[in-house]
Amino acid sequence: MEANKSNRLESIDALRGFDMFWIMGGEGIVLSLAALSGAGWLQWLGLQMQHEQWAGLHIMDLVFPLFLFIAGTTFPFSLAKRRSKGQKKGQIYKHVFTRAILLFLFGLIYNGLLQFNGEPRIASVLARIGFAWMFGAIIFMNTKKTSVRLLWSFGLLIFYALLFSLVPAPDAPAGTDIFSAEGNIVAWFDRKFLPGSLYGGNYDPEGILGLIPATANALLGMITGDFLMSEGKITPGRKSLYMAICGAVFIAAAFLLNPVVPIIKKLWTPTFVLATVGIGLVLLALFYWIIDVKKWRKWAFPFRVIGLNSITIYLGQAIISFDFIAGFFLNGVASKCPKNVGDLILACGYFLVCWFFLWFLYKKKIFLKV
Repeated sequence: MEANKSNRLESIDALRGFDMFWIMGGEGIVLSLAALSGAGWLQWLGLQMQHEQWAGLHIMDLVFPLFLFIAGTTFPFSLAKRRSKGQKKGQIYKHVFTRAILLFLFGLIYNGLLQFNGEPRIASVLARIGFAWMFGAIIFMNTKKTSVRLLWSFGLLIFYALLFSLVPAPDAPAGTDIFSAEGNIVAWFDRKFLPGSLYGGNYDPEGILGLIPATANALLGMITGDFLMSEGKITPGRKSLYMAICGAVFIAAAFLLNPVVPIIKKLWTPTFVLATVGIGLVLLALFYWIIDVKKWRKWAFPFRVIGLNSITIYLGQAIISFDFIAGFFLNGVASKCPKNVGDLILACGYFLVCWFFLWFLYKKKIFLKV
């Protein structure tokens, strides 16, 4: 059996947890280690903990699209489970729409809607995940063949690329770079039609038209999940190999096209989708082969604890003062150490407080399911 009794692949939960690790303390641990050590590879890794200012790709730029890709991967499993329970198409659509709306509302709360402090920001990471996943799910449920789903995915990316190339921002001076915040139609569209404040001032990285490539991101995840679910002559080991090969092809294509269409996270360019989906495929192939094929699972338990409550910890960090709790127990010890050592102690403490909070929920079987 490729899946466990609940028809849930442990590798997917572990990869989701590995992804979330970087924003629940992993980033701080790496930065502290880089400051403490003179090792070149740690200095490089420390630089990777910062988002690229515009064009390019750092490790921290992968966290969001990888989460969306994984959210897509799980959908064929949940869809099959709902159908096995006899749910009709209307009931499944209701779940899909409800999930998108809830994530949109959670995003507003995360942005500080309840603080009543100035003009609220409407766009959010959670809204992008919810609506891109919703549109991807609608396409997935209304298509049967993988080839048709792939046509949808690449069609969306090509349409988005053509939109960039052929329609510059109407208010941009002649000659303005179409891939700049001032010159591209995506940022202009948000300035014109997206209510509320914009994260970047004159653009929003989670804006309206960015849903087009993000939907392709989610749909490619769904195609991957359907491939993992498939039963036939392809062995689990072969599935790992094929995912890794496809991932490598996607990454190569992204960097070959980069001179023409730059990899820009804030605009969710098609090359950004290809690169991040490619890396997601390689990582999933590795996790799947280790955890679900070779059955080496114990090491992944800490990541699974995170992955099973990923939305909880994302929202929780905005609501619960985990750094205060870590400081309450560790400020004294940290103050007696050199600054770099103290920073590392507090960074590790922050992660452990977050993790034990999730472990408590795990033991009590409390999971925020949206």
